[in-house]
Amino acid sequence: MRDSYETAASAITSARHDPRSSGGGAPGTRDVPFSAVMRARAGPLLERILAHPYNRALVAGTLDPAIFSAYVVQDALYLLEYGRVLAALAARASTADGIHAFAQAAVGAIDVERALHAGFFAQLGVDPDAAARAEPSPTCRAYTDFLHTSVHVGGYAVGCAAVLPCFRVYYDVGCRLAPLEAPGNRYTAWIATYAAAEFGAIVERAEALADAAWTAAGPADRAAMIAAYDRSVVYEWMFWDAAWRRDAWPVSVR
Repeated sequence: MRDSYETAASAITSARHDPRSSGGGAPGTRDVPFSAVMRARAGPLLERILAHPYNRALVAGTLDPAIFSAYVVQDALYLLEYGRVLAALAARASTADGIHAFAQAAVGAIDVERALHAGFFAQLGVDPDAAARAEPSPTCRAYTDFLHTSVHVGGYAVGCAAVLPCFRVYYDVGCRLAPLEAPGNRYTAWIATYAAAEFGAIVERAEALADAAWTAAGPADRAAMIAAYDRSVVYEWMFWDAAWRRDAWPVSVR
């Protein structure tokens, strides 16, 4: 895992033709931020996310509204837990900037969740009370449980890494899909939310905090940060795939 991290870092440095690259380990690993290396590592999976039938139909405006409705309900459930995870990171941050940034991000996650209620729920005819009673899908539950574990068991640095893909992947997806939208796309508002420069600034702030955590981390935490980021990117793909497949619990006790 560490070797593949250093390979990605070296590839970025080579692409930049950075004359400052020097020191121990693979070339460039001291100069390339953690978030940039991990974004590069996740590049092939991002392409798979963009090529997923869900996102192809979303950008074309042909996505079944029932599938989008189910996605929005699960996204709202996810964002409630994501907000709690971000609040936990704020509580664990050792700097005022970290506390402020993650606390603001936690509020932002809840604001987006409320906006879903006020906007898409009304547009799609989703009953907010029924949505609030909905059960997280297996994928949604697994992802949010993983994020909680990353922070509460792994600690601040690992938690920083685990939450990054939700920021970065959504921003990259929004920016990549926005120019490709079909005219009159009913899902324009969703795409625009994540392609906005304001959201991009939030993403970069979270990445800067994770980069600082990486710099301060020891070898064990660094290995855990790489694994956490990788796993969260996989969960991002799974979340869209779950919506497309209408993921549900296969059995119940009663």
